[in-house]
Amino acid sequence: MEAAAYLSARAILRIVLIIVAVVLALYLIYLLRKPLTWLFIALFLAVALSPPVNYLNRYMKRGFAIGLVYLAMFGIIIALAALLIPPIVTQIADVADNAPRYAQDVQDYVNKNDNLRKLEKDYDVTTKLKEQAAKLPTKIGGAAGTLRDIGLTLVNSLFALVTILALTAFMLGSGPQWRESLLKLQPPERAARIRKVLDDMSSAVTGYVAGVLLIAFIDGLFTFIVLEILGVPFAVPLAVMMGTFSLIPLVGATIGAVLVGIVTVFGSFPADTIAWVIWAIIYQQLENNLLQPQIQRRTVQVHPFLVLTSVLFGATLLGVLGALVAIPIAASIQILVKDWWAFRQESEAQQQLPLPET
Repeated sequence: MEAAAYLSARAILRIVLIIVAVVLALYLIYLLRKPLTWLFIALFLAVALSPPVNYLNRYMKRGFAIGLVYLAMFGIIIALAALLIPPIVTQIADVADNAPRYAQDVQDYVNKNDNLRKLEKDYDVTTKLKEQAAKLPTKIGGAAGTLRDIGLTLVNSLFALVTILALTAFMLGSGPQWRESLLKLQPPERAARIRKVLDDMSSAVTGYVAGVLLIAFIDGLFTFIVLEILGVPFAVPLAVMMGTFSLIPLVGATIGAVLVGIVTVFGSFPADTIAWVIWAIIYQQLENNLLQPQIQRRTVQVHPFLVLTSVLFGATLLGVLGALVAIPIAASIQILVKDWWAFRQESEAQQQLPLPET
């Protein structure tokens, strides 16, 4: 009885210590959530950029290969900025300058409609709209002060970006050596299994990136075609913007469609806007429920149901970042589960083999 009581007390103490250790570990993770998030993003980028780096590494030193990949990535970002920013600035300036005319057009349209004219008489909406429109150019100028106020946030974001890119470069440069050093510590059979799992997970992330880029290209291409048919100005920049936003699963296409829809208002309204809204709704449903799941199923080898549920869960937990990394995480978990199941089946088969006769 005393021994049983002693063992029970020791077991209870062990459970308490384990719970305390888990709580402290979770609290430590919470305190370090920002640098841990940076490390996670850097790891994802390192895995995604490893194929071009490994390819260039065949012909040059790894450091030069990483540098070329970074230059190409920065070149793409600068090209996108040069393509998107001038039309956006021009459009904002045109809206500010022409706001009084737009308000007058609204008033003229209201005066031609009996129901709207009654609402105008009761609430005097268009007069207030014209007053605000006349103030819009001065408010646009005052927005510069607001932009200056958020400079600290931009500096912090820039610091985070530089840190993540530096961590990514270190992982790209030394990651293969780190992996091989850890695998050498394992028995040969286990090392081979772990190497295969890591290679499969890396292929899943690479396939996910390829699938996302393909979806973005398709979205941008169809956007350009539709805008050209409608005669909407800035079709190329708007198509690039739409493709860029579609990189965000589920919600990206909606955000891009809303921004494009705002631009169509200043064209042949309401025909262009109605046509674009109808197209955007149809295409978004096709992309979210058919195009994206099928492409990711082929590139990441994940079932469409798992693609949709993982994106929903990831977006709920971590927002945009969670939506972006949900599919490769789901693919990695699926690979781990399959490997564990195969290992278990092999172990059970070996246990059922008859013992050799002596």
